[in-house]
Amino acid sequence: MGDRPEDLLELALAIAREAAELVRTRREVGVEVAATKSSATDVVTEADRASETLILTRILAARPGDAVLGEEGSDTVGTSGVRWIVDPIDGTVNYFLGLPQYAVSIGVEVDGVVQVGVVVNAATGDEYSAVRGQGATRNGRPIAVREPRPLDRSVVSTGFNYELAVRERQAAAVAQLLVGVADIRRFGSCALDLCALASGQSDGYVEEGCMPWDDAAGGLIAQEAGAVVEVLVGASGRRLIVAAPAPSYPGFLGLVGSCGFTVDGR
Repeated sequence: MGDRPEDLLELALAIAREAAELVRTRREVGVEVAATKSSATDVVTEADRASETLILTRILAARPGDAVLGEEGSDTVGTSGVRWIVDPIDGTVNYFLGLPQYAVSIGVEVDGVVQVGVVVNAATGDEYSAVRGQGATRNGRPIAVREPRPLDRSVVSTGFNYELAVRERQAAAVAQLLVGVADIRRFGSCALDLCALASGQSDGYVEEGCMPWDDAAGGLIAQEAGAVVEVLVGASGRRLIVAAPAPSYPGFLGLVGSCGFTVDGR
């Protein structure tokens, strides 16, 4: 298989669909917690591991020279300049609880830049995808961010870290944010939050503690739909994702900084 973005997209979609079907099927027969990570509520299920194993196997069978980075431990070194960044289930707690907000997320870097993004909501079957410079789609139809609106009329999504010290800072920042916007949403999946922004279903997104596999695909999808997506340093020193439609991004970033999300207040 060649390195054309279209070829990489085709493969990523096929693999994500297969992994989503595995995840969905496993959910129907019951969810088994395999381990916890940063806290007792930061769970890993057997389906997370099975999904990542499937994705890794399919990628390396088709492209044995590629690198793969996955949430559940995959970190293979490649020789091709192509790296796959994988979250086998983004929204594992939702998956465990049966809430329909969990997804397979696959981003594909070429020479260090994400060129392809695929997010499949395993609960609903909705498929989001993008190729850099070619726009973004949902279920094959082009999508775009909402028209800019005043901050006090904006609906913003966010999320919370599993570590208590980080969560305390986030709670204080969100309390400030809540009085500056129309409303807050918390869905529990970074990838799907970014896809919601890309689809015009929210006006902004901010969260500290996201890892590269959380936002690699969703970030590109949001950018290709007309958003600015930045990775900054959060107040607790971790990766901070800030995203909003391009025209309203400067104002949203200013609000996020004034509320205490960023390390330097801006």
